[in-house]
Amino acid sequence: MTKAEAAFAAGGWHLPPFGRWSPSDWPEDRAPVNEIIRKGLGWDVTDFGSGTYSEIGLCLFTLRNGSLDDLADGGGKVYAEKLMYVDVGQVTPLHFHRLKQEDIINRSGGILEVQFHPSDDDESLGTGDVEIVVDVGPRTVAAGGSVLLVPGESVSIPPRVYHTFWAVDAPCVLGEVSSVNNDHTDNVFLEPAGRFPEIVEDEEPLHLVVRDY
Repeated sequence: MTKAEAAFAAGGWHLPPFGRWSPSDWPEDRAPVNEIIRKGLGWDVTDFGSGTYSEIGLCLFTLRNGSLDDLADGGGKVYAEKLMYVDVGQVTPLHFHRLKQEDIINRSGGILEVQFHPSDDDESLGTGDVEIVVDVGPRTVAAGGSVLLVPGESVSIPPRVYHTFWAVDAPCVLGEVSSVNNDHTDNVFLEPAGRFPEIVEDEEPLHLVVRDY
């Protein structure tokens, strides 16, 4: 979190005030902050159950999120936005989303590599090409192919397209702009992964994470 905060600040990305709260800053009456709790806003740190955070992991902050009810109705808050911090060689494992359409944006730092695979009807890896959209327009990528994004560049990823990403040469601050985010039922990992792993507390928490709510 400390590294992520420094990287966000260096890029001019300011978190909302609750992003700086310590555990003791949270009000005893949760009603005024119900939007944060219900929508899963705030800090989220995961090693996807790998036990090796520096190799397989992600630190992110959800800035805004809508609801699946709004998405089903086609109105209201049907979008989500995140900031993410990715270290060099730190991989987010291969996964897709059943419903979520997302744009991954390299906001600042080094080069981001994003790799793609199609999925079959049984949610296994497919073998065909993948159709994505980068800033300049549509692009066809062979199964297992990648795009490299320099700061300012982005890629739009449709639902049911497997993807994995990592920072190549320097840590990256990423943005994610998407339809409603639901990490409990919308994520499909190729290999079993613990999206909200147990945390071994070896010091006092700096901030609460969403699973603490």
